[in-house]
Amino acid sequence: MKTAQCIVNKHFKISAIDERIYGSFIEHMGRAVYTGIYQPEHATADEQGFRHDVIDTIQQLNVPIIRYPGGNFVSGYDWKDGIGPKQERPTRLDYAWFSLETNQFGINEFADWARKAGTEGMIAVNLGSGTPQEAGYLAEYCNIEQGTYWSDKRREHGYQQPHNFKVWCLGNEMDGPWQTCALTAEQYADKARETAKILKWVDPNIELVACGSSSKEMATFPEWDRTVLEACYEHVDYISLHRYYEYEGDKASFLAAYHDLDDFITTIKATADYAKAKHRSDKTMMLSLDEWNVWYIKHMDTKRWQWAPSIAEDVYSLLDALVVGGLLTTIVNNADRVKMACLAQLVNALAPIHTDPQGGVLRHATYYPFQQVSNYGRGEVYKNRVVCDCIETDKYGQVAELATLTTFDSQTNELAFFVLNIHLEEDIDLQLRLEEFGELMLLEQQVLTGEDLFAVNSFENPNKVVPQHIDVDKPVGTSFSFILPKASWTMLRFKRA
Repeated sequence: MKTAQCIVNKHFKISAIDERIYGSFIEHMGRAVYTGIYQPEHATADEQGFRHDVIDTIQQLNVPIIRYPGGNFVSGYDWKDGIGPKQERPTRLDYAWFSLETNQFGINEFADWARKAGTEGMIAVNLGSGTPQEAGYLAEYCNIEQGTYWSDKRREHGYQQPHNFKVWCLGNEMDGPWQTCALTAEQYADKARETAKILKWVDPNIELVACGSSSKEMATFPEWDRTVLEACYEHVDYISLHRYYEYEGDKASFLAAYHDLDDFITTIKATADYAKAKHRSDKTMMLSLDEWNVWYIKHMDTKRWQWAPSIAEDVYSLLDALVVGGLLTTIVNNADRVKMACLAQLVNALAPIHTDPQGGVLRHATYYPFQQVSNYGRGEVYKNRVVCDCIETDKYGQVAELATLTTFDSQTNELAFFVLNIHLEEDIDLQLRLEEFGELMLLEQQVLTGEDLFAVNSFENPNKVVPQHIDVDKPVGTSFSFILPKASWTMLRFKRA
């Protein structure tokens, strides 16, 4: 059996963790909204049409912020279509997903739904077909109490108090030729800067996210990010980055996706720091990884001009769940700069949660690592010193066979340790040394693994891929030994004795 060692020193803190790093995403894409979170005719729907079986499932993920309404959808969306009496709202063509949009769910419905789900909104404005002025009107509608045309219009629509959304995205993936009214970096930078000025004039307390590169593979990466940041540095608070992975037949490279994500984040940090130096600025630009996940884009099959078609309804396997766990270790280990992140998406469209329009809710395999880290990876994150072997991958070269994450929450006195073993053939005996945290008692050990890496959950067999609870029999101490099964994801929870 292979061996490895992980040493965690409490003095080597990386950062406090912004809870918004466990955000998610609801776009008007496929069935994410309609028959996803909103289905008035469903047996569990409340008086507003919100499915409470879905809300209950989301609440267990402890998601603090949700990006809305897109995504590609937002670049051709007029937010005014989704307000006012529902019977007067127009049905439009959605250019992003070639669907019919009935506008029965809009910004007010989202605000109500978010409150019931126990989360907040990250609102994206249309910088494709939209204008800076229209973005300002939306902020006025949402965040000004009364006394102006749009704030009073909101009150006419039954919302006396403003929604007070505090995070706003300046468009979506505007570097992409697939985007409605895509822009060059220079065009976007000018439009984003002027929009940012208007939005902060409307509400000086909001935070703004500028569009960064939508992929490492874009020919304009990272020049796009440099151009945007040089033009907008003092007007925005975050630069966004998006990253998706899919299995292409090479399990080792797929499991090593966590390594590639860290490289992507490192490049964006360096680009942002170059812009900081050029501006002679005292402000450090933070990162918003507001789209990330496993996404089988090659499986996309868009049927034109249907209402709520099934789009990107990926059925996630154990292998996919392991990759998601690895990506989470990278995201949280970069919490000094990544302050917000959104698992894209939340329901039905490339999501951990799947709904049956005539039935219940299914948790895909990817639901579980996200649930574990979101609920227990709180407080502060610490640097791990890992001594282990590397494996050779076709895409990324040599990659450490263990991806680890350690967090400590001083409010609960709990330490959480998460580890992905990407070795496909070997179990690993891990020596975990936590001396600096004092005497610790092991509270819980969960392992996600199995012989069939392509096993999936289904409505017929919803618990085929779920974490196994291991009996806890370790004595109180500061150093522990655990067997990490081959191709596995493990969560360990400790409490100060």
